[in-house]
Amino acid sequence: MTEPGYEQARDELATVVAKLEAGGLSLEESLALWERGEALAKICDRHLAGARERVENALAAVEADE
Repeated sequence: MTEPGYEQARDELATVVAKLEAGGLSLEESLALWERGEALAKICDRHLAGARERVENALAAVEADE
């Protein structure tokens, strides 16, 4: 399965959080959603770290040219 992009992972994470906050789920359902939320948060973190690195590299290249 292909890893979702940042926006897709963020949107799914928001849906997971809303379902958990709404309550009314069994323990098993809650645990499954929690685990999915953790996985989605890690995906978002990886995307953000990659974007941060690209920005830092671009800034370093600009500074090197000055």
